[in-house]
Order: sequence, then C-alpha cells, then structure tokens
Amino acid sequence: MDICVIGAGYVGLVTSACLAYLGNQVTAVEANPDRLGSLKKGLVPFFEPGLQEFVKETSESGYLKFTDSLDSAVKAADIIFIAVGTPSLPNGEPDLSQVMVVARAIGGALDGSKRRIIVNKSTVPVGSGNWVEMLVSQGVQNAQPVPARASRAENPSFTVVSNPEFLREGSAITDSFYPDRIVVGASDEQATATMKKLYEPIINQTFDAPSFAKRPEGFKHVPFVVTDLASAELIKYSANAFLAMKISFANEIAGLCEKVGADIRQVAQGIGLDYRIGKAFLNAGVGWGGSCFGKDVSALMQVAKEYSYPTSLLEATVSVNERQRLVVIKKLQEELKILKGRTVGLLGLSFKPDTDDLRDAPAITIAYQLLKMGASVKAFDPVSNDKARVQHPNLEITYCDNAAELAQDCDALVLVTEWEVFKNLDFKTLAKGMRWPLIIDGRNVLNEQDIVDAGLTYRGVGH
Repeated sequence: MDICVIGAGYVGLVTSACLAYLGNQVTAVEANPDRLGSLKKGLVPFFEPGLQEFVKETSESGYLKFTDSLDSAVKAADIIFIAVGTPSLPNGEPDLSQVMVVARAIGGALDGSKRRIIVNKSTVPVGSGNWVEMLVSQGVQNAQPVPARASRAENPSFTVVSNPEFLREGSAITDSFYPDRIVVGASDEQATATMKKLYEPIINQTFDAPSFAKRPEGFKHVPFVVTDLASAELIKYSANAFLAMKISFANEIAGLCEKVGADIRQVAQGIGLDYRIGKAFLNAGVGWGGSCFGKDVSALMQVAKEYSYPTSLLEATVSVNERQRLVVIKKLQEELKILKGRTVGLLGLSFKPDTDDLRDAPAITIAYQLLKMGASVKAFDPVSNDKARVQHPNLEITYCDNAAELAQDCDALVLVTEWEVFKNLDFKTLAKGMRWPLIIDGRNVLNEQDIVDAGLTYRGVGH
C-alpha cells in the first residue's frame, strides 16, 4: 500500500520504518528542515536501539523516503497517518495545535482520485476522531474556490480511524512487530478491513523477523481489536494511566515496608505471582517519568473534568509519584545529615534506560532539589549527557564521562536510571575515590552484597 506518515518524530519514524519493512511504499513528511536533512542522510536525531540502522536499511531499499511536501505525499497515499506531537499544556490538557494544522492541510491536499483512510496515530483525547474529521472537511472546503465548493466538496472521500500506539522507548521496534494487541477504532467496515490487511503480516506473524528484533519464541498471533472511535482513544490513555497507577501503588507500599520492616522486593514478588495482578510495573523506586505517563494521566483527568467526573485514583497516582522522587533526598539526609556542601553523583539522567529522553526525568527533579539544598551535583549517563547540557542549560551540574570520574570525591552515589552498565560496576574501585561510602539504589537493581563487600553503605527503596 501507499502510506503517508505525517510527523517523523519518535512514533512517526518508528511507524514509517516498520511499515516500509513490511513492503509498503511509505513517505514520511517532516516539516522541521534540520530533522528532515538528518533523516535524508540516514541520521536519526534521537537515541533508540537499532532504529538508525533500520531507517537506513528501509530507506536504501526504496520503500521509505522523506519529504517536506505534505501535499504530494497525501495525494499519493491510500492511508495517511497523523503522528505529530501532542505535548501537555501548563493546565494538563494536550496541545493539539499540530494535529489541527495537519488535519486542515490534509483536507486541502485531498483530491477525488481515491478514498483515503486518515489515521489518528498521535495520542489524542476522546472525541478527536470526530474533531479531525471536521477539520479535514474544513480543509477540503477552504481549498476550493467559492463557486466550485458545492460541486467539488463531495469529491474527496475519506474516513477517520483511531489506531493508538503502545510503544515503549528503548524497545519500539520490537513493540511494533510483536505487540500485545493492535487497536483500531472505526465506524467504517471497509476502513477496518483495509487496516487489518495493512497489519496482516504482524497479526499472523508472516514477515521475516529483522536480525536485531527477533521474534519471541512461540509468538504466532497478535489480537486485532476493533472498537468505536471513542473507545480506541480511551484505551490508550487508560492503559498508560493504569500502568502509572501500578507503579505508584508499588511505591506507596514500599514506603509502608520501610515503616514495618518488610521488603518491597519480596512483597512485589508475592503479589505479582497472582495472575490477576501480574509482576510487571511493580518495581519500587524513584517513580515514573517520560513523555507518556504524566501527559496521558493529566489528559485523562482533563477529559473527566470536562464532564465533572471525579478521578481520585488518578490524582493519587500523580501525588504519590511526585512524592516518590524526593525519597532519595530523604535517604541522603538520613545518612549524611546535612546536604549543604556535599557532593552527590547521579548514575543516569534519562527517564529510563535505552533512551536519551529527558522529559519528566526523575534525575532532573532530584538534581534541581539537591542544588536548591546547597549540594554539588555530578552526573553520568551513557547517552544523555550532551542532551542534558542543551535542554537544561541552567542546571549547574558537572557532567562526567564514566562512573569512576563520577565517584571521585563524591559523598554519595545515587542510581536513578537502571542502565545495564550500572549493574556491573566495580564498586571496590569506585569506593576508593569517594569521600563517603554511600550508595542509594533508586531502582532496587544493584547487588547489595557486592556493594557491602566493597565497604560501602547500601540503601534501597522499600527495604
């Protein structure tokens, strides 16, 4: 099929490359000239394991190309994906300005040569399917001279469907090819059938798996879930809100564990073995971050607010997470007593491993709080140092090139991001350079015995 993906950011670029790999002719539209130039050179402007090589491969095969011409890409397409950003506004509502501009531009580019399917891939609130349909129709009308509107308004034929993404940063390609489900919200049976045909290689796992994203053993089929538009839109927000709530629940129980002398690691294992609960997202630590959970929980709360519907659980989820970020500050105070004049080293800056994304990263919150309290802060992240310098120019911290440099003259090291490389550090060597022998494990992933054997004090979360 001929596919147009508008927006070559994280979701748009991954979607484009994966659909191109499956043999579709994909044109990714990117308005930012710097990003477009980089992509045409085969350079991905953000870190995601395997993506740069994958984009290069699909581009060289001829199935994926990049352009800034929305008009030509739309005219050639059978299916048009809207994959632009929807960041949060200060009040928590999603900023839909890019979606609005793109939807009207699509309408202006449509012609009557064939019926198009317009897909909301961006994370948008309930009702956006109807809203985008209205905006596209406005674009169609505005593109025609007044005398011709009555005769040509009905010529461009299209339908809008919702196809939310469920990608995790750090494993986006794997999540695209081997998802838990594919959700399509539509009121048009023909459009639903076309979307199912598009995803058929993934649904039935008939494609040859890429070498860097091997098919999980025994993975043979992906559920194809068909809903109405509103339900599909709500599924995306609800899924992320539930996962965020699950993490906050684990963190709240972790605090209780410390009070009563229990171990959250053992508690999480015990409750996670209940198939009704499951073990995923029960890891206690410094809380969740990133571009999805906070934004989607806030957006869901805003939708409920429009209908005067209370969201006590969601409010508590956010409150617990905000509190949890300062848990390491409390532990530092308990061990070091006074933080003013101390030097604290942060292991990790990105909100999770295998990404350079610093949006709503717990490490940034912790760093600002430590600086506010008079401490000196150092940091080392395997991929995010340079991005932190650019995105947080007022964050007065010392960036280090490795863990040994980070540990030198530190009063404490705090693991904030659970990069694999941090799990295998030589703590005996690190201890020799530190002023005070303290490790705060903000993710409960380090080997406590190795740290103790190295002569360091270990403090985890919830135990």
